[in-house]
Amino acid sequence: MSIVAGAGFVVAGLVAWRSRSGRLGFLLAAEGVLWTLYQVPLPVPPEVAAVTVGAWPALLAHLVMAFPGGRLGSRTSRAVVALGYACVVVMGLRHLAGPGACAVIRDVGTAVLVFVGVSVIVLQARRLRGSSVARRRLLTPVLVAAVVATALFVVWKPVAVAGGSAPVLALAVQVAFAAVGLAFLWSLVRRRMDRGGVAGLVVRLSGEPHPATLQTALAETLHDPTLRVGYWVPESEGYLDVGGRPVLPEPGQVVTEVDRDGPLAVLAHDPALLDNPELIQAACAAASLALENERLTAELRVRLRQLADSRAQVVRAAEAERRRLERDLHDGVQQRLLAIPLTLSLAEAALTSGPERVRPLIGEARETAFAALDEVRALAQGIHPPILTERGLVGAVQELAAVAPVPVAISSDVAGELPVEVETTAYYVVAEALANLAKHAAADRASVSISRAGGRLSVAVSDNGRGGADPERGSGLRGLAGRVETNGGSLRVRSLPGQGTRIEAMLPCA
Repeated sequence: MSIVAGAGFVVAGLVAWRSRSGRLGFLLAAEGVLWTLYQVPLPVPPEVAAVTVGAWPALLAHLVMAFPGGRLGSRTSRAVVALGYACVVVMGLRHLAGPGACAVIRDVGTAVLVFVGVSVIVLQARRLRGSSVARRRLLTPVLVAAVVATALFVVWKPVAVAGGSAPVLALAVQVAFAAVGLAFLWSLVRRRMDRGGVAGLVVRLSGEPHPATLQTALAETLHDPTLRVGYWVPESEGYLDVGGRPVLPEPGQVVTEVDRDGPLAVLAHDPALLDNPELIQAACAAASLALENERLTAELRVRLRQLADSRAQVVRAAEAERRRLERDLHDGVQQRLLAIPLTLSLAEAALTSGPERVRPLIGEARETAFAALDEVRALAQGIHPPILTERGLVGAVQELAAVAPVPVAISSDVAGELPVEVETTAYYVVAEALANLAKHAAADRASVSISRAGGRLSVAVSDNGRGGADPERGSGLRGLAGRVETNGGSLRVRSLPGQGTRIEAMLPCA
């Protein structure tokens, strides 16, 4: 039985060594050798044997506390292991002391070893209770076997030190110790077998995996139900889950990034998986194509959400603008238009009193109408006239000419479609020029010329009126110039007194 137990530890050490856990493999192999040598008499002084092969209990405590990473994780565990090694050394050297001191050292050392054993049981029980599912799956066989073996050792050691005979108890200790070695071996072999489960992951993902199915498949392959997958989305400069939410590690989780010619995905998972990095690498490699597909899907989903948000923002802006226009029309233009029939009614009533009283009222109505027209034009700035959509630029200009107070000649060599912003600006140039003609020019004819050459559109409106227009004083012409310049063009006004007015806009039209 001693040879079986020792061989179990040595084989477990070789498995750990092949799994690139060199520290753990060395400790396991050393424990197997020490236990086997402890069972046979050695041709060495007793104190030498005590501090070498007799160190197997302290080494076993070290192994149990350090499994599976091979390192002691807390100050308490390091203190318990150090106490165990110190106790072995002191008890091994007790033969150098006198007979009385030797007995005292033996009894105290036995008590300390019992304390170390109990401490291992308590600490590992707490460790198992606080472990995650992934780590508990790996630790349970080893810790259960170690707790049973430690409990039997705590009972057997005082009896053995006292010189008592308990063959059944001694056999139970050896069987339990062999079970510990086999438990180490089983856990390590099971960890290697988990890597074989990656083949099942490939088969499972060979169809059309849903994002939730991909995350579930990875979680089951890695034995971590808390695992979450995030996909790299450049627009958000971060990792997002299938719902578009940022993936951040929860308390007690760590992050593993997956790259494939750049950031691909991230896994938020139990830190216990870091004890088996080859399994994570194999699973990520097997799922890399599916992860890439889901990353593209997540990126598309984010872009669609951004498009929907942009559309909603446009709708909200349009609604706000509609309400503003409604308010401005109600508070401004509507009041002026209502004043016109009232003023005309007063003029009609004043007809019986003579034209002297009628003339000011008609003038007031005219000024009110012009003021209302100015407000309507100001409100219309930036609104795309529907007639442009229906008839195009030339057709819309013809409509403006049809309602002008004087004949308007139109010439155009423009064929094909124009950019919307260019077409709208050109329309407002003609509309503003003809409106000014009606108000100020006192002309009897006008002309509109539209031409396109060299990537530029030229729109010119001329009349034979009184001239003298000042673009710096008129708010309409100033606003028109600003509109033309906003679209990358220029506006020129030539209006000498007595020589009519010419307004010409040049607009880029690639």
